Amino acid sequence: MQEHIQLTPKEINQELLSGVLGTPKWWLGLVAFLLLVFLTGAGAFGYMLNKGVGVTGLNRPIMWGFFMTNFVFWIGISHAGIMISAILRLTQAEWRRPVTRAAEVLTVFSLTAALMAAPLVHVGRPWRAALWVFPYDFGRGVWPNIRSPFIWDPAAVMTYLTASTLFVFVALIPDMAVIRDRATGKWARQIYGYLCMGWRGTPRQWKLQTVAGILLSALVLPVFVSVHSIVSWDFAINIGVDGWHSTIFAPYFIIGAIHSGVSAVTMVMALMVWLWKWDKILRPDHFDAIGRLLIIVATTWFFFFIVEFFFAIYTKEAPELALRELQIFTRPYVFLFLIFIITAYFLPVPLWMFKKVRRNVKWMFWTTVSVNVGMWLERFLIFVPSLARKTPLEFNWGTYHPSIIEMLMVAATFAWVAMGMLLFSKVFPLIPIFDIKEGMIVRDEVKIGRAIVPASIRE
Repeated sequence: MQEHIQLTPKEINQELLSGVLGTPKWWLGLVAFLLLVFLTGAGAFGYMLNKGVGVTGLNRPIMWGFFMTNFVFWIGISHAGIMISAILRLTQAEWRRPVTRAAEVLTVFSLTAALMAAPLVHVGRPWRAALWVFPYDFGRGVWPNIRSPFIWDPAAVMTYLTASTLFVFVALIPDMAVIRDRATGKWARQIYGYLCMGWRGTPRQWKLQTVAGILLSALVLPVFVSVHSIVSWDFAINIGVDGWHSTIFAPYFIIGAIHSGVSAVTMVMALMVWLWKWDKILRPDHFDAIGRLLIIVATTWFFFFIVEFFFAIYTKEAPELALRELQIFTRPYVFLFLIFIITAYFLPVPLWMFKKVRRNVKWMFWTTVSVNVGMWLERFLIFVPSLARKTPLEFNWGTYHPSIIEMLMVAATFAWVAMGMLLFSKVFPLIPIFDIKEGMIVRDEVKIGRAIVPASIRE
């Protein structure tokens, strides 16, 4: 990186352990506010369980609304960890080092938020849904339909959550040993001592830890592809819904997930610079690099969006054309569509073309917030307009207005992820200490012609 600041191991420890060994002034108040929002959403969920799903805006034929939109959105955000950590680790991108753990932790909490917004909340009595996946009434032949992607959703999401959690834990072992050696309380030293499993930093331990990281990066990639593919099949193989029968849904959903996920990581990077003052480690070069990555990802997503959108026009089928007309020219979807397409692509990508914007923390933060606003609306526009005219009988067509219960439950998932990240930062460092120290050691400069350029030493 061009704007590198060389730090000693002691300075790195002081910088990155400041939030663990001490408590910032803003931390407690922000966590309390997020906890209040989450508890309010939990109360709304309890009220819905008591009264039934009739308290929501869900109706016939629109039985999927804010809940499923939020479910697919958080599954998409969860792809950030694998994209940033696994793929960039395998390609040995040096700028990934300060970002990997925040992306992995964001993956874990995003998956738990997706489980909160999962289709189970639609059934009215979620505790009975276990009978669908684990049937016990063999006499009546109550078996789940294994052809349905809903059966594979729990397996894919839980596998992804397990792999991501293991990913975070393996990378945390050396850093927990550092905290163990610097913690002042007896209980803290014992707990971190148990968690780091006797880490002493021997050559054999470092070798095993490095190999484990590479193997997990490679093994989790198929799960990364399968999770959002299965989520897309929730819609693509559904019978009787215009606009969902698209063979391009799997790659379209995956690249959309990467677009929103990498944007969310950029937001977290900006917050780490502002809240923890880690500007010596997260340099403008890091934002420049992830901005270049976002241009490629966003343009690829936009290509798939155009292909999926115009497939319906090429077929010249009346129901498909009517659906596109509903999405683009009919209120209120026309306003949502314009906001979506502008905030997801036409506003951020032209700005990212300028180097000054990519290297500016504020610009990168607000443009990536814009992307996730647009990507949330994209999922909403995939579900609701299609379901509004699901049946061929026009008198069964309907509309959808979310209730305050749904809004509170959606807000609770955002509060949960933000609160989880803050609580994690109080117990473990959000930036991997060992990775930053390694980056300092392997960094070098080489002379090419008359220019001196940064380089990395490879073993």
